Amino acid sequence: MKKTFSILSILTGLYFFPANAQKEILIEQYMYSGPIVIHKPLIIDRTDVNDNPFNAKSLLQTETEINQDKQGSKIIQTDSTGFIIIPTDTSRTSVHLLGFHIDADRFNKVRLEISGMSPFNVIVNGKTEGFNAHNAKDTADIDPVYINLTLEPKQYQIMVQYFTEKGKTDTIRLKSLISVKDTLSQFTLLPEGKRRLNLNDIITGNRLTDASISPSGKYYLSSYRNFYPTEKSFTYHELRETKNNRLIYRFPSSEKPFWMPFSDLICFWRQGATDKDFIQLNPQNMQESTLAEGLNVESIYIAPNEQFMIVGKKDKAPVETVPLKRLREPDDRIENFRDRISLYRYSFADKTLDRITFGKTNTYLDDISPDSKKLLIHTSQRDLKERPFVSYSYFLLDYDNMQCDTLLYDDHFVQQASFSPDGKNVLFEGTPEAFNKTGENIQPGQIANGYDIQAFIMNLSNKEVKAITKNFNPSVSGSKWSAADHKIYLRTIDEDREQVYRYDPKSGQFEHLKLNEDIIQKISLSNKGETALYVGQSASNPNRLYRLDLKSQKSVLLADPMEKTLSQIHLGEVNTFEFISKDSTRIQGRYYLPPNFDPGKKYPLIVYYYGGTTPVARLFDSRYPLHVYAAQGYVVYTLQPSGTIGFGQSFSARHVNAWGKQTADEIIEGAQKFCEAHPFINTSKIGCLGASYGGFMTQYLQTQTHIFAAAVSHAGISNIASYWGEGYWGYSYSGIASADSYPWNNPKLYTEQSPLFHADKINTPLLLLHGSADTNVPVGESIQMFNALKILGKTVEFIQVEGENHAIASYKKRLEWNYYIFAWFAKWLKDEPEWWNEKK
Repeated sequence: MKKTFSILSILTGLYFFPANAQKEILIEQYMYSGPIVIHKPLIIDRTDVNDNPFNAKSLLQTETEINQDKQGSKIIQTDSTGFIIIPTDTSRTSVHLLGFHIDADRFNKVRLEISGMSPFNVIVNGKTEGFNAHNAKDTADIDPVYINLTLEPKQYQIMVQYFTEKGKTDTIRLKSLISVKDTLSQFTLLPEGKRRLNLNDIITGNRLTDASISPSGKYYLSSYRNFYPTEKSFTYHELRETKNNRLIYRFPSSEKPFWMPFSDLICFWRQGATDKDFIQLNPQNMQESTLAEGLNVESIYIAPNEQFMIVGKKDKAPVETVPLKRLREPDDRIENFRDRISLYRYSFADKTLDRITFGKTNTYLDDISPDSKKLLIHTSQRDLKERPFVSYSYFLLDYDNMQCDTLLYDDHFVQQASFSPDGKNVLFEGTPEAFNKTGENIQPGQIANGYDIQAFIMNLSNKEVKAITKNFNPSVSGSKWSAADHKIYLRTIDEDREQVYRYDPKSGQFEHLKLNEDIIQKISLSNKGETALYVGQSASNPNRLYRLDLKSQKSVLLADPMEKTLSQIHLGEVNTFEFISKDSTRIQGRYYLPPNFDPGKKYPLIVYYYGGTTPVARLFDSRYPLHVYAAQGYVVYTLQPSGTIGFGQSFSARHVNAWGKQTADEIIEGAQKFCEAHPFINTSKIGCLGASYGGFMTQYLQTQTHIFAAAVSHAGISNIASYWGEGYWGYSYSGIASADSYPWNNPKLYTEQSPLFHADKINTPLLLLHGSADTNVPVGESIQMFNALKILGKTVEFIQVEGENHAIASYKKRLEWNYYIFAWFAKWLKDEPEWWNEKK
């Protein structure tokens, strides 16, 4: 195990310095690769277009691969003088790569001094930071290059591109020193080896985003998005053979392919002369055909017989250009809210677009019957008199005679529907209150949580409905009724995992599919029912792609785009921690340990909790990547308190009309019991962090306890009443979280549970962060709390992220937003204020 020592650890020894003294640290080992032969160009003119003469710097601008893994690298040791000395071939002009890494555990400012006898570039994390153009006669004649570095808690790659000229340079001579002022820092200097995870590992790199198998199972499509350390990203799509994973074709980002329903033919949209053309591709011969030209639609659904498709087109409402706008209802603030969706039938044979629905009501297609004769459609209308303020009606439409059969009218709790393979039943998804509370399974006095989704089957012959998940604890997040084995595949939120279950309508039994990841984000079934694909990730790895044998349940890995990056990273362990609360409720959780964890040390603790009503899933890619906090030397504990879906309806119903009741007690109790069970926690250095509803919880917790040394609230709700009235979705979310409770009929809930009304009880240093353009939780929620705490003379800071909505999307802003959080915790939980002071 690699150890990191106080002051500094180098692979070849330890250096100890008196406090507050600036010392020079010698780099004693380098990773060397080369020589990379380059050519001095033919000099046509004495200068270039900018009147600059050709020199060594011009040669060092030759692009070379700085990833030493590809260059046959080896470790080179310095001699007794501190120089690395490598004989070179004088018959060629070459570039040599000499690299090492600085793995910093805290914010620090250092000076890098590099001395060489020949010209060289110094590259820090891929960016050129220094250049030496001097050819020295001996070591006494060297003119060093000085680079000031501000180190954040992560690893830095230092690469020197060293130039040796044909007939002149016979030896590489290079020396590197680091001057460090803060001798309490702990960082490792090494030429190679695993490093700690940092924020860029989470928000950059290539990610698998989607995959689907062809109807026969012979081929599959997969989608990737490569995030660069800029505001740019690149998307591409691949066609491969399922059995041998052979790449057949790569689609450009603009053409997102998908499968026809029953034949192995691919469809995608391509920009035409006016609108988009709908293209079909045969993967066997790669021949294209055009199915439709010049369409502009919002959605499509291809019929099982593949002879037509149902498209949704937007009917644009007149645009008001006057400076005053009369709002028809709360959601009229949303852009394009008055537009409506209508359905059309497009025939591939005669190229006709036939309108199916007309009016001022939105209409949507849910499914087409297996015989392609009937359409399952629904309408939606706002209904502010009854929560959750939208009513749905479902209809069975026979297209040939345009006869419509009403399946369900004016139900507020059903969300989507699909046909059974024989067309005799319909599979619905909805809240526990759907179908007159047929699927409800809660305690007396409770109101069901509207985010705890259930599955129902309606028999079309008699309209009888069966609630198939009533006694099934996981919450449904997707469903597919297989035509091959006639079983229903349910993707579910299952405690802190997202798992797949197979339901047999005949026996009424659920079977848990044994898949290789904790979070299954997509499962795609072939029509034959033998093979499936799934995309999933776990707490310690991002998305991977697998082929699944549905009979044996054996998985085969097909793609792991982050495998190489993760192989270079040392992640800490992730372990479970559960406790029984004071009311005898089992509260599940897990915790992340720092890399190179030492149980004999005392570590600061960060407590993280859910936002809204969904559990903190075992995700690697996350807005709040818990492994990154652990890599900075924290133990991170996350728990799933009362109100979370995925643990049964009665458990999730505790979220309704609570706004912190019981949940806050369990978070406090969990943090205390975690500390009692783990003596390596410094109980005076506990921080907490949450966003959205979790941001509300951060603020509310500080009114209930003083166990936290620092707290962070992103986009948190401080005043439940103002959030209810102002947020785009404030009143609709409150229709679930505050069901049937309003400021006029339950003012106690809106005041007693609002942190703003108890701001005087907050003594924890609190950091508020908020996007200035947040339409979900308006920025005023943080402004109110900031004003209150400032008036009260409490310790509070407020970071407003300009132009950002509920989530921070911009690459640069997301970095800085996270760095403020890191710096805040470093100040209060590590007694390291330097980073925060620098940001101020």
